[in-house]
Amino acid sequence: MLYIQCKKTGRLKKVFLALLLFISVSSIAQRQLNMEDHDYKPYYFGISLGMNRGSFHSELHPAYLSQDSILTAEPTWSAGFNLGLSATVRLNRRFELRFNPQLIFTERNVQYNLRYKEPYENAYFIQKKVESVITSFPFQLRFMSDRIGNFRVYMMGAGKVDLDLASNAQARKADDMLKIGRMDYGFEAGVGFKFYYPSFILAPEIKISNGLGNLHSRNESLNYSRVIGDMRSRMVVFTIHLEG
Repeated sequence: MLYIQCKKTGRLKKVFLALLLFISVSSIAQRQLNMEDHDYKPYYFGISLGMNRGSFHSELHPAYLSQDSILTAEPTWSAGFNLGLSATVRLNRRFELRFNPQLIFTERNVQYNLRYKEPYENAYFIQKKVESVITSFPFQLRFMSDRIGNFRVYMMGAGKVDLDLASNAQARKADDMLKIGRMDYGFEAGVGFKFYYPSFILAPEIKISNGLGNLHSRNESLNYSRVIGDMRSRMVVFTIHLEG
């Protein structure tokens, strides 16, 4: 079943990328200059749809050295998706300020290599899942290149505040789970491309979105939690913005 799902996901990604390539090439090939007045708008709005891969950057706690049941604890990458809105203000011909609140659905896991088999799992490898529904509030500064026909490149940097609506930090029945805090802050950096069409702008963008705060709500009494110290969010995001 997992193989079939992965195969379908791979095909969907190929179709998605092929469609994006076709749209991009067709936009560049157009000779007519689309949306000429858009470059002089003081502000405009848009919607965002994207895919992400998230993980943690973790550090082992000194308590790891005082036990021998857990050999390694390593974060792994998992896929998710995000939806958002955008409001952009034009500062001058080179710079724009964009507010891009997003709802991010993601899953970040930590895989443990055990010296002894887990009684209930009968395995030496255990994976603890951390499912999150994050509302992210990034304020982005975009540096725009010159417009070449119906095409333009931009670079982006941002500061952000995140709120995890699915945080389990206050959960009472821990059951050896990893507890994650609700609030985070961090930075974003990326690059994007704007393709101008007669009635809208298609802007694919790729960025890194990293948290700076420690998300781990460590609990000394939980085996899988006490061996880990700080945990910080790491995410790579591919987004398509539709702007008008």
